[in-house]
Amino acid sequence: MNSGSIIPADPVDCPKAQNVYDTVVSAAGCSSAPDTLECLREADYQTFLNAVNSVPFVLGYQSLAIAYLPRPDGKFLTKSPDLLLESGNFVKVPFIIGDQEDEGTLFALFQSNITTNEELVEYFNFYYFNHASAAQIENLTSYYNTNTDGSPFGTGDLWNWYPQFKILAALLGDLTFTLTRRAFLQVSSVVHPDVPSWSYLSSYDHGTPILGTFHTSDLLQVFFGILPNYASSAFRAYYITFVNQLNPNTGLDSNTYAIWPQWNNGNQLLNMFSSSSQFITDDFRQQAYNFIVENIPNLYI
Repeated sequence: MNSGSIIPADPVDCPKAQNVYDTVVSAAGCSSAPDTLECLREADYQTFLNAVNSVPFVLGYQSLAIAYLPRPDGKFLTKSPDLLLESGNFVKVPFIIGDQEDEGTLFALFQSNITTNEELVEYFNFYYFNHASAAQIENLTSYYNTNTDGSPFGTGDLWNWYPQFKILAALLGDLTFTLTRRAFLQVSSVVHPDVPSWSYLSSYDHGTPILGTFHTSDLLQVFFGILPNYASSAFRAYYITFVNQLNPNTGLDSNTYAIWPQWNNGNQLLNMFSSSSQFITDDFRQQAYNFIVENIPNLYI
């Protein structure tokens, strides 16, 4: 699982989801139909395509408050993913899960009118979390109160595209990808400790202006191998070995590629750079992580 795990979600008939449906129905010219769903089903391809694309796109102002995501309907997806995880209702097979270090930068490029913390809180309150109070969101943002706390991480005051860019990027990345990944690993290791798991954090594009090691940069680095360096060969070796052996270490030359410990063995992350790797403890931004975990019921999207 590259870049993402669970997204706690309101049900399919929540007001936000209803608004998406109503927008699509209107764009398709089906608002006055006696059966709007049947009208959509009968629409020609181009009309339907234009209608489903009439809602805000992920690379836009609403960003990761995405229109289309898995929402529980009580039948196919019986509960929000976080609740299914807690109850042990997930496929019990070995897995690898990880993130790019700066997952949120790509999704924070479009909100340059957000210049104060108050506007940042209002943004999350309006577009993201219907169940969180302004005070709760203020509490969350307090863990990212300076540019040095922001993303791209480890760059101090550099690359702050607009006054709240780095903080918004850090929040979007942690909420949707990086810290929810840790929560997924933590709960799964408790519910099913016998299921092996490995995790990573990619930093091979550290220093890239504004974006850092951004979401989807693994496509370029690993899967297309545009830069045939250590990161590319190492990840390919680990992944191919894992697919065949259900363990990324089995049979690999340990002199070339370090033995990758399971995550629950000290909460160790494989931190990958372009020419080397290291292992780090998965405890960065722990205060923000604790807040997110303790307030998950208020952070459904």
